Amino acid sequence: MSVPRVVAVVPAHNEAEFIYETVAALKKIDTLTEIIVVDDASTDETPRLAAQAGAGVIALARNSGKGAALNTGVKGTSADIYLLLDGDLGDSASDAEYLLDPLLDGRADMTVAQFPPSRRKGGFGMVKGLARRGIKFYTGQVMKSPLSGQRALTSNVLAAVFPFASGYGVEVGMTIKAIRAGFRVLEVPVAMTHAETGRDLKGFQHRGKQFWHITRTLLRVAVLK
Repeated sequence: MSVPRVVAVVPAHNEAEFIYETVAALKKIDTLTEIIVVDDASTDETPRLAAQAGAGVIALARNSGKGAALNTGVKGTSADIYLLLDGDLGDSASDAEYLLDPLLDGRADMTVAQFPPSRRKGGFGMVKGLARRGIKFYTGQVMKSPLSGQRALTSNVLAAVFPFASGYGVEVGMTIKAIRAGFRVLEVPVAMTHAETGRDLKGFQHRGKQFWHITRTLLRVAVLK
């Protein structure tokens, strides 16, 4: 029996603070074959630090958003299992191995990381609520972590959900497509942490963009239904 090829794809924009530790932590996962960081036109040291930590780096000429970065990353490689992760996980990225186990032993087709409770107050739950309601409406499945960007999926799932939705609609679009195609989606508790947005102007701007991108994705799903 051949050993599955497992590739991590990490979209990153200005993640110099975390990207080295993120890649270094991923390199500790024995089942991981390759790590690709897609540098989304960073203006800091993100690409240099990612390469220094041992990742292959794909550089985008202009900032294109998370969905486009992921699309570029998966097109740049081939695998049996794809591990999609954010660049700001730092040392906690090693917990990604728990996302791989259910796929490797055949218990799931796609896994979604369920983070511990937030360490700081963020928004008021509107974005997560929209995502959760949208997924339930179209699939009947209730997701505790509908916005989690930390996922593992088989090549069969990738074929069904690709290309990814643009911007921050990636996760919602991916989940709906996978479930409606009959794949098993499993949420997995992890001890991962990442940079969290607060209740400040920057945080509200970020969540406003998320809300719009998710709304746009849900409307497109409605048209295709």
